[in-house]
Amino acid sequence: SFRSGCTGMAEGGYNAALGLVDPEDSVEAHIKDTLKGGSYLNDPKLVDILINESPDRLQDLEEYGALFDRQESGELNQRPFGGQTYRRTCFQGDRTGHEIMTALKEEIIKRGIKTVDEVMITALIKDDSDNILSKVIGAVGLDLKNNDIIYFQAKAVVLATGGAGQLFPVTSNTTQKNGDGFALAWNIGADLIDMEEIQFHPTGMVYPDSRKGVLVTEAVRAEGGRLINSEGERFMGRYDDRMELATRDVVARSIYNEIMEGRGTEHGGVYLDVSHLDPDLIDEKLETMVLQFEDIGVDIKKEPMEVAPTAHHHMGGVRINEDGQTSVENLFACGEVCGGVHGANRLGGNALADTQVFGRRAGFAAALACDLSEMQYNFTSVEAEKDRIESLMKEGSIDPIEMKKEIQQLMWEKVSIVRNEQNLKAALERLIEMKEELNDLNVDNRTQFNESLLTALEVINMVEICILIVKSAILRRESRGAHFREDFPQTNDELWKKSIVMGPNKIRFAKR
Repeated sequence: SFRSGCTGMAEGGYNAALGLVDPEDSVEAHIKDTLKGGSYLNDPKLVDILINESPDRLQDLEEYGALFDRQESGELNQRPFGGQTYRRTCFQGDRTGHEIMTALKEEIIKRGIKTVDEVMITALIKDDSDNILSKVIGAVGLDLKNNDIIYFQAKAVVLATGGAGQLFPVTSNTTQKNGDGFALAWNIGADLIDMEEIQFHPTGMVYPDSRKGVLVTEAVRAEGGRLINSEGERFMGRYDDRMELATRDVVARSIYNEIMEGRGTEHGGVYLDVSHLDPDLIDEKLETMVLQFEDIGVDIKKEPMEVAPTAHHHMGGVRINEDGQTSVENLFACGEVCGGVHGANRLGGNALADTQVFGRRAGFAAALACDLSEMQYNFTSVEAEKDRIESLMKEGSIDPIEMKKEIQQLMWEKVSIVRNEQNLKAALERLIEMKEELNDLNVDNRTQFNESLLTALEVINMVEICILIVKSAILRRESRGAHFREDFPQTNDELWKKSIVMGPNKIRFAKR
């Protein structure tokens, strides 16, 4: 539904090199910051498109009715964000994503565009030509309300399914973000790229358990928030001259290090403090955070928040070209499901811009593909998917919900912020065992919101995508961006300034 994605939860802002606060800012500076922030693993062509077209897509949003904060002069306001040389992040308080989603939803309603809610897409369908030139002709979905199987016939398909934060037990992502989009693309033969690159946002809530992982926006640090350990030390100066506004990978590892070395808080985090700021500024710029912490009895204007890293964004994903075309004909993708745009680490504020820039490009390219294609049928594949889903509803010894929890814990313990070969290989061994255990899932056959069937479909995808992530992480024997190997702590440009591309038949590399 309109509420199920992560865009509505995005708080910080939208990057556009407008130079309205810092006139020195430029497209060139934004490109440089994005490439540097991504540890030069980005696809330069995609970065160039993102930065050059971001301002125009922001104007689209304003025309749809989105309201962004402005300066007294009436021009758009822009705040600083991590890893950026100039202030270029446009925002609406600390609820920018909600403002964007509201504008997009209203535009959809205004144009009379039909939407379908509460459906999980379980497979893409290709035509029945069994060759390398076969193309996507539709998708199969499960209606969550009644277990009906729906076939969406299409001349082209655009994946906009987001990331995979739910592969970890502590995440800022919504419950649907299990990597399903990656699996849909992979299962139909599309290339995936840099799957090992997973960003942990430095600041998520740490307590109570029901709130663990909920995002504490980067806007808090952008407005002057300070990170402090249990000894009262503002510690970021020991890790990076940019202090709290270093890139997210740096800040997340710094916090992780403080906690692991015994300088964490009683709830296993560090303090994020804004009590030195003007209370009126906090109310104006961080209203959502005020309410979010007020709900658990913390007044952020008078006392610090406790925060720790939370699984946040997948930089890897489906490989696309400049128009969002994947390696499979008539299959397009945009947003977080794609890899290559953000390299090894995403800058805050670039994701919302990414959704609009490549969403538009993928949409236009898909429309053109529709003009050049005819409707086709492949009832054999549709029936096979229907049979697969129905065959899952049987007695077994493994609860899919418990398996999902085990996957998440395994990934958190062995494949999260700090990695090494021993842990990665242990994770891979267990995941391969779990792939065999998928045949013994216990799934009931209820017809109204069958949670065990939904979870079974999710864990099948999760195991497959986790295996790809771990294999890619084992391959990259260096540290780059969000991928940190304690057994290979240095970045090795000579050997590893290249992307790992996983295809249906082989692994290859793309030089950067």
